[in-house]
Amino acid sequence: MDQRIIGMIENVVGKEGYSTKTADLYTYGFDASIFHNSPDIVVQPRTTEQVSEIMKIANSERIPVVPRGAGTGLCGSAVPMKGGIVLAMQKMDKIKNVSVEDLWVDVEAGCVYDDLNRELLKHGFFFPPSPGSAEACQVGGMVATNASGMRAVKYGATRDFVLGLTFVKADGEIVRAGTRTIKDSSGYQLARLMCGSEGTLGVITEVTFKIATKPKKSASCLCGFDDVEDAGRCIAGLIAKPLIPASCELMDSVSIEAVNKARGNPLPACKAICIVEVDGETDEIIHRDLKIVEEVAKEKGAISVTPSFDAKEISKWTDARKSVMTSLSALKPGYSSVSLADDMGVPVSRVPEAVKAFQGIAAKYGVTIATYGHASDGNLHTKMLIDPTDKDEWERGVKAVDEIFDVCIELGGTVTGEHGVGISKAPNYMKERASELSSIIAIKKAMDPENILNPGKMEQWHGSILTHLRYPCKEII
Repeated sequence: MDQRIIGMIENVVGKEGYSTKTADLYTYGFDASIFHNSPDIVVQPRTTEQVSEIMKIANSERIPVVPRGAGTGLCGSAVPMKGGIVLAMQKMDKIKNVSVEDLWVDVEAGCVYDDLNRELLKHGFFFPPSPGSAEACQVGGMVATNASGMRAVKYGATRDFVLGLTFVKADGEIVRAGTRTIKDSSGYQLARLMCGSEGTLGVITEVTFKIATKPKKSASCLCGFDDVEDAGRCIAGLIAKPLIPASCELMDSVSIEAVNKARGNPLPACKAICIVEVDGETDEIIHRDLKIVEEVAKEKGAISVTPSFDAKEISKWTDARKSVMTSLSALKPGYSSVSLADDMGVPVSRVPEAVKAFQGIAAKYGVTIATYGHASDGNLHTKMLIDPTDKDEWERGVKAVDEIFDVCIELGGTVTGEHGVGISKAPNYMKERASELSSIIAIKKAMDPENILNPGKMEQWHGSILTHLRYPCKEII
């Protein structure tokens, strides 16, 4: 990067507020996806005003800017594919104000999710979306991708808790959008527009979240099945009962085998399991709901039903479920678990069809796919196991991914339920949103006329997703 521009940036954030060291640039070229590309400079602002000044420089000099949280995203949203500036938000990590009587909290974008909940718990409240990377992910990134997790079926995704936010436009203008009220009917909802925008419309610097009371009681039930479709029917049966669980996790046989091999058999050996959590204010409610879970599971063909109030046992189940992605590589030495098709969503009643179709697609292309996820809200994950040095396996994997996404769209679903679009889902996202693309493009042009905010992502992606891989496949650029 030109020394003149570096000097301008230094005048805003000081010598300690940026880096052009090769190691730092390389590090900030990753998120948790399959992609890598180094930026020209990493800038760590401390205030909204500093972000504004950096954006003014970038806009006048036509420099790409990629806002970044903790880099836990799985689809390349935070990878600076065109170089430029990475705005790393971790120094803006303050919890500014907690107003329990008004049911909101003001927090800076770089605050870590678990840190926020530790503070809210002191007041008997919590911020529920529960992403899998809770110990690291930052709330600004959660808003930018509309992140969620296990508890979305009962409590909702990040978007459902955003009352207002502050963001900086491409030209440096600071905008405060939304309110601090539970209800808001005042025209266009710009705060909601920023949810899921993945840094393409503005840089989120502060957020006002609605908060919820923390349930006093909870318990879980692990249900084993000899058929993954029966597990899917169990989930749909619970919702139809009606019972809205706090969470309901599905794992297929590939997921179970991988976790048991990597972690010493924490799960029963069967074709599928559901881990159902219920919560509430009294023991009576918990016992009632657990009984419903047991009845529905047995009705749908469960071969084992294990209820538990033991926090340690439940934590063991939850940790096992969260470890699927890292455990999958244990199945085949030299193979890696990769995120291609990753977090698609279908209507809950169509989960059994989707899982069956995924298994058929995996067999068709000769790839190993683990299916698991937050199935009570229809959000499924498919991690693929491939030899990362083999071009043919990558290409077969992408073909399988395309068919998996097509199935989800045909079932009335989406290519991304909680992780965002970025690069890895961009071609399929454009297929899903075909009738909306002209409006999406117009909004991007209006908000970012020079196209400096995370350019080339989402609807702007063209060509194959097999590019700039972080894996050693020399045949792929």
